[in-house]
Amino acid sequence: MRIIIGVADMKVSNQAEADLITYSLGSCIGVVIYDPVARVGGLLHFMLPESQIDPEKARKNPWMFADTGIPFLFKEAYKYGAEKGRLIVKVAGGSQILDDKGFFNIGKRNYAAMRKIFWRNNVLIKAEDVGGMINRTVRLELTTGRVWMKTSGEGEREL
Repeated sequence: MRIIIGVADMKVSNQAEADLITYSLGSCIGVVIYDPVARVGGLLHFMLPESQIDPEKARKNPWMFADTGIPFLFKEAYKYGAEKGRLIVKVAGGSQILDDKGFFNIGKRNYAAMRKIFWRNNVLIKAEDVGGMINRTVRLELTTGRVWMKTSGEGEREL
């Protein structure tokens, strides 16, 4: 069973037969967390670095922003029995799509905001594939905890 996470969306699950998947990570970033003991996984697809850009949107959809979405993802996983010290964290995205001159640098700003949040909260990233000028699809297998990534024109590979 596939659980699709859209843009500015987040899902957490402990359904062993489920895969969490998000498509078209350009400048957005996908944050995948997995607790191998509790067998709980989550996937966040955030668009922008800081909720202060639009506090009203952040209240309606906290998953849109790094600073509101990331804490929400972790807290939701804790409700399912995940523990911070056991979580495996993998990230992908942060490309420079539709901004070839680097004027907005949204991908880089998203990545910097995420790293700052992780640093402040002592969260380590086990694997990442970020930057460049490509779109990525990311899939978490809840049965195994394996994370798969696909880019345009290439097959899936483990992240």
